[in-house]
Amino acid sequence: MRGEVLHYDETQGFGFLAGSDGNRYAFAREDLRGTAVPGKGTQIEFQPSGSQARDVFAIHTQVGAPEIASTAPQHFGRMAVGNPDEGTGLWSYFWRGMTANYANFSGRARRKEFWGFYLFWAILIVLVAGAGFGVDGALGNLETGDGYPVAGLSVLGLLVLAGIVPNIAITVRRIHDLGLSGWFYLLILLPYVGGLILFVFTLIPSQKHENRWGPVPAGVRVPPPYVPAA
Repeated sequence: MRGEVLHYDETQGFGFLAGSDGNRYAFAREDLRGTAVPGKGTQIEFQPSGSQARDVFAIHTQVGAPEIASTAPQHFGRMAVGNPDEGTGLWSYFWRGMTANYANFSGRARRKEFWGFYLFWAILIVLVAGAGFGVDGALGNLETGDGYPVAGLSVLGLLVLAGIVPNIAITVRRIHDLGLSGWFYLLILLPYVGGLILFVFTLIPSQKHENRWGPVPAGVRVPPPYVPAA
């Protein structure tokens, strides 16, 4: 669709444009194509996605309208927006998985988010178990043959119970990222093969386009669409 840039804030990295359909769309720095940021009045082409404009590139710059050099790093393809305010580090994914996304069964989770979450989950399990059994050792619970590691098993059990919901939630979002229904998680109930199928799902890259569960997650490189030469 064609449109015209109404405003772009280079510092904040976002702007607005008017589409030829009469609607107003927002766009972010990551939605821009090319090496320059179009100024106000620039004629552009874009792909509408709800109220968001994606794959924005200039087709004609209005006389007198400046083009500001983009400070965004250039790379092959573009980085999908998702939520640009959210970090894409492994720890960030784990922290959100245990807080904001604790019981979030909607949306999508990229492959890096899934494995980042489980990396720190495994580390947390080891640390908590080690601390619990260390307490048992200090109390003498492990010194006799009939000793029972009460502290170790208790804290480990509580942690596992607390992690059931976020572990299921992130797996469902990972399945959504492939364009599949989250109900595929029930494959885990199939002996032997169910868990293997879900494991394979977690290794498949993200769909490189918006699907029914949301936009491409932030940080995923999306190849630029083919633009025929004029």
